[in-house]
Amino acid sequence: MSETALGLHVARRPPRVPMRFSCRRRQCKQEAFNWRAAQSGNGRVPGNCKARNGTTLKMDSSASTIPRTKSEQLEKVSTSQSISRTASAETVLNADGGNGGQSFSGKSSFGRKIMGTSPGKKAASHHGRRSRSAQLKLDHSEDVTSGAALSRASSASLGFSFSFTGFTAPPEDILADLPTFSDDDNAKDLEAGKARRKIISEPTLPIYIKFTELSYKIILKGVTTTTEKEIINGITGSASPGELLALMGPSGSGKTSLLNLLGGRIATNLIQGSITYNDEPYTKSLKSRIGFVTQDDVLFAHLTVRETLTYAALLRLPKTMSRQNKEERAMDVIYELGLDRCQDTMIGGSFVRGVSGGERKRVSIGNEIIINPSLLLLDEPTSGLDSTTALRIVQVLHDIAEAGKTVITTIHQPSSRLYHRFDKLILLGKGSLLYFGKASEAMVYFSSIGCSPLISMNPAEFLLDLANGNLNDVTMPSDLEDKVQIENLGSNVRNNDKPSTTDVHEYLVEAYESRFADKEKKKLMAPLPVNEDMKATMSAKKRDWGANWMQQYSILSCRGLKERRHDYLSWMRITQVIATAIILGLLWWHTDVTTPKGLQDQAGLLFFIAVFWGFFPVFTAIFTFPQERAMLKKERSVNMYRLSAYFIARTTSDLPLDLFLPIIFLVIVYFMAGLRQSIGAFTLTMLTVFLSIIAAQGLGLAIGASLMDVRKATTLASVTVMTFMLAGGFFVKRVPVFMSWVRYLSFNYHTYRLLLKVQYGKAPPSLNVSQLCNGAAEVGAMVAMIFGYRLLAYVFLRRMKLHGA
Repeated sequence: MSETALGLHVARRPPRVPMRFSCRRRQCKQEAFNWRAAQSGNGRVPGNCKARNGTTLKMDSSASTIPRTKSEQLEKVSTSQSISRTASAETVLNADGGNGGQSFSGKSSFGRKIMGTSPGKKAASHHGRRSRSAQLKLDHSEDVTSGAALSRASSASLGFSFSFTGFTAPPEDILADLPTFSDDDNAKDLEAGKARRKIISEPTLPIYIKFTELSYKIILKGVTTTTEKEIINGITGSASPGELLALMGPSGSGKTSLLNLLGGRIATNLIQGSITYNDEPYTKSLKSRIGFVTQDDVLFAHLTVRETLTYAALLRLPKTMSRQNKEERAMDVIYELGLDRCQDTMIGGSFVRGVSGGERKRVSIGNEIIINPSLLLLDEPTSGLDSTTALRIVQVLHDIAEAGKTVITTIHQPSSRLYHRFDKLILLGKGSLLYFGKASEAMVYFSSIGCSPLISMNPAEFLLDLANGNLNDVTMPSDLEDKVQIENLGSNVRNNDKPSTTDVHEYLVEAYESRFADKEKKKLMAPLPVNEDMKATMSAKKRDWGANWMQQYSILSCRGLKERRHDYLSWMRITQVIATAIILGLLWWHTDVTTPKGLQDQAGLLFFIAVFWGFFPVFTAIFTFPQERAMLKKERSVNMYRLSAYFIARTTSDLPLDLFLPIIFLVIVYFMAGLRQSIGAFTLTMLTVFLSIIAAQGLGLAIGASLMDVRKATTLASVTVMTFMLAGGFFVKRVPVFMSWVRYLSFNYHTYRLLLKVQYGKAPPSLNVSQLCNGAAEVGAMVAMIFGYRLLAYVFLRRMKLHGA
């Protein structure tokens, strides 16, 4: 009976592979070990052991004891065999008898040993070993090349665990009971190390997206001239449900612009070509069926992961779902994406510590998949992440695509493991199409046009080198070489017979157009497996809101309070207000109003209160909309809520926080300065300050919404507040007629007069103030400012463009 020898040569100590076996697997290993110990009688493995089925297991005498280190785990191989060396480990399968020492070798990042079987056994004796990313199967009757499935396996098999630790193979009746690996068993969170749920495959409307001869230009306005710049030039492609399409290319090749065009986020007349969704053009009703994940994670820093996804579920999921079902959907997404470990952790930001970059990206993806979109678009979801986290993100996208959704993502420079998970690939270079087709066939295509790598390299690196016009370590096509020689003959300057990047780019574009462009265009003309009812659904004009107006207002108000309470109640703001109040109280300590000088001093305090609580709210409110512009554009572009609901919630939810600090301020100043000691006077003073704060906020909101730029808004607010302060009636008593109208727009002027009315009833002659009436005119003017400035801010927000130019 011939024997099968299995040799493993290790060039260096291979990395330790984290493996988790089930209880059944551990039990089987223990039974195998006990069986061998029982056969030897002394706990040592004998040189020859006879199994229950009569198979003789032979082990070299040097391996009679269990090796203690990985460097000892080397087996003797016959001298007639040639062992190939790799960077990490080699797998050699050696079969004696009949095939004369045939050897197979395959590279593996972890290193693994494939156990051989006797020639008399059939293929059934080879049990498949599946890892999380691939299933490894070898048969002696098949030719195994170095580029086989060994390169796709990412974790050791059970046979590896036996052989690599020095054990001989257990009997086949024990091996037959061992369950094989499966993708479901090994669906692990690579960061948390925990099992995760698979993406829920809920029924959804399939979307077949096609784009033909798509071109896009932008207008660059200079001082004296205006030019057009071409961003995308004649791109043709398609994506179907169940596919993961990758848009790849160097920086500036037009990947993000193409993705924005496919998502309907660019509205301009400089777009040529056609984009169809199930053979229908883009409509607003598609917003609820398209998920778009931007490159920058636009999230609220002070909300937790669970709060972020819960608010998204409450606002975006259909009205037919109850609040409990929406919250359960949010929790399902948290577990699907492996975020349960950090669900109560704040998102964080530049100055707030929060979750990791990979977890932030998964939260952004969760915000979109929570609505079960038919089409999911992602802009470089792996940028700035390590290879393991990036692989985790792409695996999530692959699972989403397998659930029947169309997934399109831009990618900059993926690793080889990431690249092989893409179904289709679009390679862009300078806005032109260099390749469109299956990702697995890209290398074959470029080899067919004469571009093959001279060394082993990542396919993505090879493709990006071509897109950049770099032919280092790449064979030069004969047509391109002839073109370079012809150009050199007509020029006195030699370029070492190397083509320029422009020549390479033109050659690649012409090669694709001449070989595959027409074929792909014909494929796009084929009818889709979509009935007329589905097409009618795509062309519906009505937008569906996830919640009614009152629900949107309530949810946005609650979210706003949780997010901004950290800023409004920060120790810096509280310290600023309390310190200012104490300084004012000490400077105007129990002012004597019986003398004209003391009366004028106290009037100066009242004017400072009017100025301070007009200046402070304005410069707080101007940051409101410019800082939330990215969030507003992101949420409004997917019909998350009505703009009116957001605006009212944003301007009213802050009132409790805005009125907290003025109360502390007045309690300190009022009694330290010795103002009119009565409950009525104190209450009216408080109400007057409240009116001033709300009116000043309206002005700040209007300035911020009109400019949407913090620097410009700050400059305009400074000039406006200074003008209102000077026209407030304290510094200038006799204002020129042509400037007198300014005072009626100044909330400082009306606040100052109301404070004088509350403290003195009638204006003392020494203050040189025009006669105070009952204060109704001042109150009416303040109320008009409160609503007028906010209405102006809403109009500016309504005119803000939600789509990028």
